[in-house]
Amino acid sequence: MKAISINEIIETLKLEIIHMPKDCKIMLSNSEVNRPGLQLAGFFDTFAFERIQIIGKTETNYIETLNGDQKANRLDKVFSYPIPAVIVTTDLPIDPTMIYCAKKHNRVLFRCEDKTSKFSSKLVHHLDEMLAPEKTVHGVVMEVYGVGVLIRGKSGIGKSETALELIKRGHRLVADDAVVVKKIDHEIFCQSEPLTRHLLEIRGVGIIDVQHLYGVGSVKIKQQLILIVDLEDWSETAYYDRLGFDDEYEKVFDVNINRVSIPVRPGRNIATIVEVAAMNLRQKLLGYSIEEEYNRRVEMSKVNKQSND
Repeated sequence: MKAISINEIIETLKLEIIHMPKDCKIMLSNSEVNRPGLQLAGFFDTFAFERIQIIGKTETNYIETLNGDQKANRLDKVFSYPIPAVIVTTDLPIDPTMIYCAKKHNRVLFRCEDKTSKFSSKLVHHLDEMLAPEKTVHGVVMEVYGVGVLIRGKSGIGKSETALELIKRGHRLVADDAVVVKKIDHEIFCQSEPLTRHLLEIRGVGIIDVQHLYGVGSVKIKQQLILIVDLEDWSETAYYDRLGFDDEYEKVFDVNINRVSIPVRPGRNIATIVEVAAMNLRQKLLGYSIEEEYNRRVEMSKVNKQSND
């Protein structure tokens, strides 16, 4: 299971440290957060203490209504659990009892300026991305007409050359060679390794900087994966789908991604075929079915033939 340190959260989200133990080595492996309103009211049966605890204006106002003993007992019990951190939002003043309990139990206490809902959303999004399952695959990822396309194939079959032609046509490069694939919220996203970001290797030329040569509009940092295109050597004996009525999928993690196979041989414009595959998939996603249209035309042809007879 992936995990990130609490220090990375501090740096990324610009949190103010109210209390933090020395040599803190807390690691986070849960992307969910909790607002401990019920716990402050005394109900601990379903306390999600393994999550980061968010204290907003509602919780702060409630704490102020508690008398001295109630406040001390409730906060002490909250901080007695092995919570990874407590974050007070909206730059609210922090009750001295809360600071005392954090120090007593050696818990992490932060504060931020963002409002509660905005900060919670930002935190969960960041944790989801950092903790997302990932793997590295070989290929080229392009954004073609808004569709994220992973182009795969054996070495030397023409993946990078196809990508270069697509870039010249105004599409955007996401990653070449080593593609980092992540699953975030039941969707698959692709990006490049920092070392090879915006770079493309062309055999006979070498490595080129796409952003430098074609401008910032020719590259993209991250893209949702919608279509996998496998480039294959042309074979006279192999079967290739000629109608395209049967959708083919490949599981990436546990998400079904549309997949097509394109046979490669001299004279075929692979970049154009990839463009058409992306546009065709967009049509399907928007509700247009070429199979239904084709069947409608066949039926009309039969009716016309019968009427002529």
